[in-house]
Amino acid sequence: MKYVILHGERMAGTPHPDLGGKTPLQAAATPRMDELARKGELGLIAMLPEGLAPSGTVRQLAIFGYDLRKYPGGPAPYEAASQGVALGEQDVAFRCSMVTLRPGAPKGKAATDEIKKLGPQVVLDDAAAGGIGIEEARELLESVNEQLGSETIQFYPGSDHRHLLVWVGGKARASTHDPRAAVGQPIGAFLPAGDGADILKQVMEASLLILQDHPVNDQRREAGQKPANCLWLWGQGKATLLPKLTDKYQKTGSVVSARELLRGIGICAGFEAVNPADLPGGGGPDFEGLAKAALNELGQKDFVYVHVKVPGEVARGADAKAKVNLLEAFDRKTVGPILDGLAKLGPHRVALICDHVVAERGQASLPLAPYVLFDGTGSKGRATGGFNEVEAEAAGGGTKPASRLMSWLFNKG
Repeated sequence: MKYVILHGERMAGTPHPDLGGKTPLQAAATPRMDELARKGELGLIAMLPEGLAPSGTVRQLAIFGYDLRKYPGGPAPYEAASQGVALGEQDVAFRCSMVTLRPGAPKGKAATDEIKKLGPQVVLDDAAAGGIGIEEARELLESVNEQLGSETIQFYPGSDHRHLLVWVGGKARASTHDPRAAVGQPIGAFLPAGDGADILKQVMEASLLILQDHPVNDQRREAGQKPANCLWLWGQGKATLLPKLTDKYQKTGSVVSARELLRGIGICAGFEAVNPADLPGGGGPDFEGLAKAALNELGQKDFVYVHVKVPGEVARGADAKAKVNLLEAFDRKTVGPILDGLAKLGPHRVALICDHVVAERGQASLPLAPYVLFDGTGSKGRATGGFNEVEAEAAGGGTKPASRLMSWLFNKG
């Protein structure tokens, strides 16, 4: 038996006037996802328990079936696992994002061109440093590491603006903030606070002094690009020992995703992770490459988790038709080939989820997401329409928690 989870992150949506009042999933031509909806168990899924604020970490842990209250902490330790960075028992990993800061104008005063110190007089202009590329980012991080790296503070390069800092024997209880929540605002209320915050702010401020006049940033300004002039520390946590799903279900498996967070959770769960360098297009919009990688893994293993994340500008943008085009490509180039390949591999079960965007400025809950569970036979089909939010609600299957998905898939309970 082969088992597959197809997760389209940010693919669900709301009615849009440019689509005649339909959601992108309703408007898109997705015959293979519609086929699953008609043959399988279609319904709505709650991506996280009530009372927990939505985030990428809790959403992914829920899909893997973990009790989110037992395994708290930020995304950084899982991203460390994805990068092969070993954490000691008392070490703390932090997300180390390159951001663009700009001087703000205190009330009644004109803004200056230079930032001398972090505080309420500084505004966070861009949480991704203007989309900085990996080569420039690594050169900047090397400069920071040369001056700030030590036996206690260690930097590890990631991709683009996302990197890691490990504080050896550090403190994990400081209050930190996702930089996306601070975009366009004075940073005073978003700086680290609490136990260990002084060290974190010192590192951030020292990185500002190193980066703001760095030659790479001078070149970016000359080219009309935003500088990556500060490191922003957040999303921290200590190494988390998750119970191995490979032991619980006695299944081998792999994660196919460009996201370090998801690959890291998969590794901690006992699965393997396909190196994104081995994915055509780096695991981005090359949907055919994702399907080929998934089928290659299924030729050797029992289970594969295929994850596709809709880019933020498409997921949140006003161009609804661009999202429709992306959904159609996903259906045609990823879902279809995987279903065709599974038919040749023998008995199989498939879970498909398309969830919603997590708001950048805080959100109390996530809308219910459409899902379908297909056992390879079509014996549970009840839906007459296709795969979308409206059909899933009308299917009458009720609301199920995402944390039960793995047990449904492997037919355990």
